[in-house]
Amino acid sequence: MFTASFRLLRRGDLQWRSTSRRLHLSKVLASNGDLSKYPLDGIKILDLTRIVAGPYCTMVLSDLGAEVYKIERPFQGDESRKWGPPFLKDSVDSVYFMASNRNKKSVCVDLKTGKDVIYDLARKCDVLVENYVPGKLDEFGLGYEDLKVVAPSLIYCSITGYGSVGPYRNKPGYDVIAASMGGLLHITGNEDGPPTKVGVAITDIATGLYAHGAILAALFQRSKTNRGQKIDVNLLSTQVACLINVASNYLNAGKEAKRWGTAHESIVPYEAFPTSDGHITIGCGSDAQFESLCNHLQIKEVAKDDRFVTNQTRVKHRKELIAILAPIIQKRSSAEWMNIFVDAPFPVGPINNMAEVFQDPHVQAIELVRSLDHPTAGEVKVVGPPVVYSEGSNLARTAPPLLGEHTDQVLRDLLNYSDDHIRTIRQKRIIQ
Repeated sequence: MFTASFRLLRRGDLQWRSTSRRLHLSKVLASNGDLSKYPLDGIKILDLTRIVAGPYCTMVLSDLGAEVYKIERPFQGDESRKWGPPFLKDSVDSVYFMASNRNKKSVCVDLKTGKDVIYDLARKCDVLVENYVPGKLDEFGLGYEDLKVVAPSLIYCSITGYGSVGPYRNKPGYDVIAASMGGLLHITGNEDGPPTKVGVAITDIATGLYAHGAILAALFQRSKTNRGQKIDVNLLSTQVACLINVASNYLNAGKEAKRWGTAHESIVPYEAFPTSDGHITIGCGSDAQFESLCNHLQIKEVAKDDRFVTNQTRVKHRKELIAILAPIIQKRSSAEWMNIFVDAPFPVGPINNMAEVFQDPHVQAIELVRSLDHPTAGEVKVVGPPVVYSEGSNLARTAPPLLGEHTDQVLRDLLNYSDDHIRTIRQKRIIQ
């Protein structure tokens, strides 16, 4: 399956890109301890989030150099630590937890009894991120109205299921529920099949990314106003916003959406095709690309057929066209087709399983996967940030923390708590 990709390597284009990124990464790695090269150097994040959306947001910020203090419930921690199997070797933590919590420091504080500790941390931090049900932190004196008095310049970001207003505001929110209510499951799956969940928590991830961008914008605004503010980000609004053209079709043309499987409603061909040993996905976004596909398949006459000469006519005659293309593509293996299409001007790629994803020579060449030292497992592997800066660092530096690993360090070094004070509040079970 990878023969075509290796041919690209031999042509030198990918090799050049690999060398360029490797040189950049070597500089980043050499300056791993020098946070001044990171865009968010000096920014401190008070992270009261759990599960996926919030931790993903703060992880993106941490990759950019922000110091993230992950506040966890003593003796329990982030619920996702228990989301297994699989679990990390020689650790009580799940592999799931590893995916969204690198570069952070774990500090165990009981929010019910540790309000003063959180207040002290808030005074030292630039941003607080939380994902509790609206009103829950107010019960502990940790809501926005409380914190803006304690730390007026603090940016307070709330990630919730449905936002702080509206009839659903007090409901708990999970990715699959927001994806259900927000229409994603309705448009995902085979045309004649049931609604299907996306393979990862994509609504959570998108919400975390929206929150990360909003926090950066608020930090920029604060640099001009010297004032903090509250940011509300929620799963349902994010999911509805992510409907993009599907939402526009309904709002502006009254067109109800349907499931298309891997196909595209407005572009043909644009879908996965079975091969003799798997599947490949082909997309032709222009008439010239479709003509090239026909040339590669040795059916030049099809590109000149009145039913298929434009995208509009191809959409109208979708079934007839797919009936012509599918049997041809199924005659060869995915690797054979990728060799045939190696110089094709249209987008094409195999549907890879996880082993094939991480064995892909391009994925390996750009060094997305990082190995990080872990205190009990020896090392963990993470998929690093996909964004590269020419003048700054953006890097997975440290493994996800053990529960409470940094409690004493942060309270002593950041808050200047004495050993006696730390011992006293630990005896009261305020911290772990």
